[in-house]
Amino acid sequence: MFVSFEGPEGAGKSTVLAEVATRLRATGRKVVTTREPGSGEFGMKIRELLLHGADMTPPAELFLFLADRAQHVATVIQPALNEGKLVLCDRYVDSTFVYQSVTRGLDPDFVSRANRFATDGLMPKTTILFDLDPEIGLARVTKKDRLDGQPLSFHKCVRQGFIDLAKCEPDRWVVIDASQSLGTVIDQVWDIVSRVSGA
Repeated sequence: MFVSFEGPEGAGKSTVLAEVATRLRATGRKVVTTREPGSGEFGMKIRELLLHGADMTPPAELFLFLADRAQHVATVIQPALNEGKLVLCDRYVDSTFVYQSVTRGLDPDFVSRANRFATDGLMPKTTILFDLDPEIGLARVTKKDRLDGQPLSFHKCVRQGFIDLAKCEPDRWVVIDASQSLGTVIDQVWDIVSRVSGA
């Protein structure tokens, strides 16, 4: 079972993912938590470039994300799924589509094909969108990286991009109001993941 967590900056994905994983493990489930970019030594080097490196062109940014994803799927996600584990991933293909196509303006068909190539077609069963006003999210971020530091208009475009994707695939996406209290969001996500994973 594969569940991805998506949303704008500062929406609380990482915190909620960690708490839900703890609850799942308490029930005896084998859980792998991971993220993009930055899983493993290979991913960490790419993460450093993407989040803390110099400015780069949109195509260069795209291909770095795709390189990270191809390695991530082959060495972390797919092996875990093959072993019957539940995989919770902080960002996946939808982030790349929103950030690199919707927001950076790269060709959507190409980005979609490139994502499929990098993942060998692997998609999450469920994707949880942490929807949040970007002004609230950015105010929560204490250490801003290269993407956090983009103009507010960029982050508003990111939010709308996620909302539009969720509307296109309602069977895969579940939208959570991330402006609620942390405890409420954790409980809601726990209910979703428990239901879809049979925990």
